[in-house]
Amino acid sequence: MAIVVSWLRLDLRRRWRTLLVLTLLIAVASGTVMAVAAGARRGASANERLTAATAPATVQILPNDPAFDWDMVRRLPGVEAVGVVVFSRYELDGRPIEGPVFADAVTMYQLERPTVLEGRLADPSRLDEAVITPRFAETYGAGVGDQVAIRLYEPGTLDDIAPNWREQPSAADAARADGPRLQMRIVGVVRNSVLSESQGDPGWLIPSAALFTEYSPNLLGSSAWGGASGLVRLAEGGAGVAEFHRRLTNASGRADISMWNLAQSTEFDQGVVRVESTGLALFAVAAGVAAVVLIGQAVMRYTATSIRDLEVLRYLGLSPRQSVSAGVAGPTIAGVVGATAGVGAAVIASRWFPIGTAASREPSPGIDADWPVYAAGWPATVLAMAVASWSTAVVVLGVRARGRRPRPSRIAAAVSRSGVSLPVVLGTRFALEPGSGRSAVPVRPALFGAVVGVLGVVGAVTLSAAIDDAADNPARYGQVHQLEMALGLSGEDTAAGGGALPAIEQDPDVVAVNDSRSAVASLAGASLVVYTVDPVADPMSVVITEGRLPSSPDEVALGPYDSKLYDVGVGGRIELAGTRSTREVRVTGLAYVPEGPENYSVDGAWMTGAGFDALFDGHASRVAHIELRDGADSAAVADRLQRAVSAAVSGGSTGGPADDATSGASGGATGEADAIRVEPALERDHSTELRVIRALPVYLAGFLAALAVGAVSHALAIAVRRRHHDLAVLRALGLTRRQCRAAVVMQAVVTALCGVALGVPLGVALGRTVWRHVAEATVVHYVPPGPGRLLVVISLIVVVTAVVLAVWPGHRAASMRVGHVLRTE
Repeated sequence: MAIVVSWLRLDLRRRWRTLLVLTLLIAVASGTVMAVAAGARRGASANERLTAATAPATVQILPNDPAFDWDMVRRLPGVEAVGVVVFSRYELDGRPIEGPVFADAVTMYQLERPTVLEGRLADPSRLDEAVITPRFAETYGAGVGDQVAIRLYEPGTLDDIAPNWREQPSAADAARADGPRLQMRIVGVVRNSVLSESQGDPGWLIPSAALFTEYSPNLLGSSAWGGASGLVRLAEGGAGVAEFHRRLTNASGRADISMWNLAQSTEFDQGVVRVESTGLALFAVAAGVAAVVLIGQAVMRYTATSIRDLEVLRYLGLSPRQSVSAGVAGPTIAGVVGATAGVGAAVIASRWFPIGTAASREPSPGIDADWPVYAAGWPATVLAMAVASWSTAVVVLGVRARGRRPRPSRIAAAVSRSGVSLPVVLGTRFALEPGSGRSAVPVRPALFGAVVGVLGVVGAVTLSAAIDDAADNPARYGQVHQLEMALGLSGEDTAAGGGALPAIEQDPDVVAVNDSRSAVASLAGASLVVYTVDPVADPMSVVITEGRLPSSPDEVALGPYDSKLYDVGVGGRIELAGTRSTREVRVTGLAYVPEGPENYSVDGAWMTGAGFDALFDGHASRVAHIELRDGADSAAVADRLQRAVSAAVSGGSTGGPADDATSGASGGATGEADAIRVEPALERDHSTELRVIRALPVYLAGFLAALAVGAVSHALAIAVRRRHHDLAVLRALGLTRRQCRAAVVMQAVVTALCGVALGVPLGVALGRTVWRHVAEATVVHYVPPGPGRLLVVISLIVVVTAVVLAVWPGHRAASMRVGHVLRTE
């Protein structure tokens, strides 16, 4: 033991800088792996912890009735709490915004109790207090203790402002608030399930319930156009939704009340979070592999040097065991110190986790030490460094039994027989054959690193290409129409609207027009928005993932999310309840539906016009969905269609079904023409979560590329050093410096080509597999991504990088002093 301690003291004085660098590398690598692994675990449980802490609502109901009896809902069996919320418009520091206003002191106190991230909850009796969500402070620059000015609209003004469902600037944005002015002090930052923010959201200001109590007409308008929605918590949770819906229908006498199952929405969010957490976990694994390969090589070189320095002491009585102990002491200490520093770094880094969707669900953001991860990561790091050092020492000492001479590479033998130049033969053998004896070089780590590096980069590029395609192409979310025109509401049709459809369909840039009537049906205790398949001429190219659209009244095509939600596929039968009847229909396909104010593109259904009429007394909304040809300028087409609609309706003779209603009433028709607007289709941004997921494979590709570069560069350096005698002999036999340099370059090129040959197809397959999983989790239409030309570019970059890495080892090989090497040997 004394000799080990003495050697360690001497080694620390001689090579402290090398050990310091090695310790820092271990600290950075282990800290990264532990931080990411802990972040993955934290993100995976964020939804569950938020739900457990906040008593979330189970369902949200929207009766669209200002006089709706909420006490009736509270009296229903199984209802624990009901909170009423309105979504209204007002001005915040002169800017028009829309946001939630709670109408009672139930929400935020008995229901959806938020976790308070800073400050406290607002006093529901104080008119001048409000709380905010985390992103509000980032967007508006106001936090706890700050005051903000809000101004409400007069009820009459609010009546003229409809909710901006399309999330685009409209005339409403120019309307100035003309009602009461109020100063509100922000008293807290909160988070709960109903107020959780999606990526890109600006955040919410949530005034106290006293605002609604005092100024409800200024929040609802004189006609209370949208009424309020209710957040309902059920004693049985999601399991009690169907029974609650049945009781609500019986008690209210209405089957058309819109209801969203928030418990199931939480499950959908959890699916997105699961994808993000899996990505982080894979990132941690890849980073760990990269660290073992790259840092392990440094440890091996350090240990090998120490063992060679100790060789002279063996003649003075130093035993092999003592040599191994002394040689591994420095790297082991570096592993202990580095792993300890890595734990500290991981604890500090935890303040930036989780990421993506999970970050908006985290009930306790900030530093959070995950001791189980650290308890596993610390000894694993120390053990990995100790094993790498010990195994190297054993090999260098020659106590490990040497295996039989490795078989020659068939590829290298074929190249040798082909008659190509000597540098090509030498480079191929150096890349594929380990050799034997003192010149033996492990080639598999370099080949493995090259394959994994190319695989990771190609997989990341493939996945990124798929995400970019989905983010920029609304058709991946089932939105194939670019324009729409409102034709009716609440069972009432615009008098001249139907007559405009033939004029629209005749435009050369219009591919299809669908006369879409919609209403809310009930399916398994939840709301389902049903649209009609009613093309004016050619059918709209609806995105169908399986099966077909309905063709008879007893058939239906479900949205892909609803198919998963209710576990029913093509050929299954479901029972739909409408305002006229309850019918059992057969599912003929899974298809995306148009985005609407009460549904997303993945939840809803298609029925024929006859099936719709058999189920409902009338429509809740009637919209013409207009599909344009690829490359058409939607704004220019909208202007042209607007003029065509105005001309057709004002003329009163279009040959359409509204001729009778408009004939002899040109003045009324002109008014109808002014009321009918061709507008851009509603497009919600569904790509924010995808863009967060996209960052993970990019970072992962970076780590794997670093692994490949490190493995190849290390292999080249080791090969030149260990095979310097073989090269010296060849130089003495006539190998020129240029040929020697070319042989090293060819070794790098062959290694790179092996990485390309295996890594490219495996990377494409991996990228497509991951994208299919992500697409299913986020309910995006899966289209196999094809990076195309990028694969050629990546292959060229890989080969060029290998050539660059071979420059210095090739120079060393070409510039060696042949006589000196041979005399030494």
